[in-house]
Amino acid sequence: MTPRTDLALAAPFTLGGLTLRNRLVATAHATAAVTDGAPTETDAAYWRRLAQGGAGMVITGGTAVASESTLPQRYLTEAWRPEIKDAVRRRAEAITGGGAVAIAQLVHLGRETLGAGTYYAPVSAADVRSPREASAPHPLSTEEVRRVVDAFRISAGNSVQAGFHGVELHAGHGYLIAQFLSRVNTRDDEYGDRIALLAQVIDSIRTEIGERPIGVRVSVEPGENSGLGLDDLIELLPRLCAASPFTYVNVTTGVRNTYVPDMATTRPPLLESVARLRAAVELPLLVSQGFRAVADIERALNSGADLVGMARPFIADPDFARKMVSGDERSVRPCTSCNEGCRTFEPTGSCSVNPELGPPRALARPAVPLMLTRPGSHSGPVAVVGAGPSGMECAMALARAGGEVVVFDSAQDAGGQARLAGLAPHRSGWQKFVDYQRCQLADLGVRVMPGSSPTAAELTEYSQIVLATGAEEAVVPVPGGLPTLTSTDFLHRYADVVPRAPRVAVLDDGFGWWQGISAVESALAAGAREVTLITPGTGFATGLSPENRTQLMNRLAGAHLRVIAMSTVTATSADGLRLRSVMDRHEARVAADVLVTVGERRPRRLDFTPATGQTVRAVGDCVVPRRVAHAVAEGRAAAEAVAARPL
Repeated sequence: MTPRTDLALAAPFTLGGLTLRNRLVATAHATAAVTDGAPTETDAAYWRRLAQGGAGMVITGGTAVASESTLPQRYLTEAWRPEIKDAVRRRAEAITGGGAVAIAQLVHLGRETLGAGTYYAPVSAADVRSPREASAPHPLSTEEVRRVVDAFRISAGNSVQAGFHGVELHAGHGYLIAQFLSRVNTRDDEYGDRIALLAQVIDSIRTEIGERPIGVRVSVEPGENSGLGLDDLIELLPRLCAASPFTYVNVTTGVRNTYVPDMATTRPPLLESVARLRAAVELPLLVSQGFRAVADIERALNSGADLVGMARPFIADPDFARKMVSGDERSVRPCTSCNEGCRTFEPTGSCSVNPELGPPRALARPAVPLMLTRPGSHSGPVAVVGAGPSGMECAMALARAGGEVVVFDSAQDAGGQARLAGLAPHRSGWQKFVDYQRCQLADLGVRVMPGSSPTAAELTEYSQIVLATGAEEAVVPVPGGLPTLTSTDFLHRYADVVPRAPRVAVLDDGFGWWQGISAVESALAAGAREVTLITPGTGFATGLSPENRTQLMNRLAGAHLRVIAMSTVTATSADGLRLRSVMDRHEARVAADVLVTVGERRPRRLDFTPATGQTVRAVGDCVVPRRVAHAVAEGRAAAEAVAARPL
């Protein structure tokens, strides 16, 4: 694809004597495809594919500088060890071979443990406890700080010798260097100067790698008393530049559990601050976090940024940069900000919407469609029944393979369970994915038949049928006279229901997933006077990742929400509910005007008898209701299975 000359993001940029082919940077992230601290071939394959997708610069993450900054699983790259240099070289060559500038980000976690166990005592500038940890860290002595400086020097040297063009120092997200930059640094030695540690690290690395690029990543921490807000950075960065010159600054936001924003963040948080940052620093400025759209990227560049960075969009679509540079934004497979596969590392990072990203030694996410008939011998057109994520993914892949495909769906609007999820406040990322799939079908010329449930007779003309009919929510039987809705019905109607029934009770299924959470947020958004969530489980939102749960709790702070755990609803009356504890069987009453129940999702299957010779497969929730990742992967796998036989 040819770059668009009218887009600022498509222009080359010179950084530390290196030429970036465009202004788009894949900022630091990792997939945990690391064994015993050394990157694997799977790791190299990931970075190779990303670099081939057109990013101007690629920054690798998850690289520690000292043993006390590692985790027992050892999936962080251990950069201080010279014996892993060949493995790191594979990573660097994968990036440079794809045409991108390769930068290794180096980090010391300090007092942050990432919520995982550790063999070592957490350390910091002072014995000030992190809000995310149960205990205060060990305050580093002056000599121990000097050893940290040396650890960064050694790790930087190893990284450059392995083939990286330069390094980036992680001085953000509440990690060790940020702890020294922060106002929580109350030291009375030379490192009481907030920039001293970082300045010494830069100077030390300069002696090791010469004039190669050294970047510094900093983050605006939330809250007036965070200790490292935007005002702090604007004060500190010019001083740091004057004391120890470096190559570029990478500015982002957040700390652990907030620096990977969920769907509630719909615009780049730093977009309005770019001009102020530009005025504060003269060196090249990279701004990051939340950038998805060409319009926002162009605005950041026109406001003074030199480069714009993002991570998860490259995980969702490694061709993100190539498509954006050529003006083909419509074809970008969008990151939904769901924070599911990319944040769980089971066993490595994955992506809910990218089925090509699989576990080690796999070419894609494992997925096996359910065969409902023996494979037939007929060739011809394909019918996909269901226009949710699974059915649309299947139809897209079939159309790209040259197949003739028609999509039927009983609903008037495509999207299935993803569209339903997107109806809730702060969950619009799913609708973006639905819109992407729908637009791709239109661009590929696929015929979609909304509001259509095909009969067996109508399906006889198709040689292969893929059932992607999704799931439906079961009704939870609760006796009594209170108006009761399923969570599905409530998401469709909450704007009309809540004004007439302002006291909303939600009976969760105990698994702490988004159905009950979205019912709560929808009720509050519609103006509920009070919301009560009842769950037989041990708490609220227990099924979410730490990032999603933290950001949810931040949103709900001060809301009229009451959570009653380890209880269930036994009956209702005209003015409320009768509850029973699942532990001691104690009973209580709660006032409510409407009850919303979260029921089991059950497969929905098309009831028809296949014709002789027809091949029928089932995918997604109509096999077993699960996550979007399963639906998308099985839809793609079904298309590949169909395409393997003559169409």
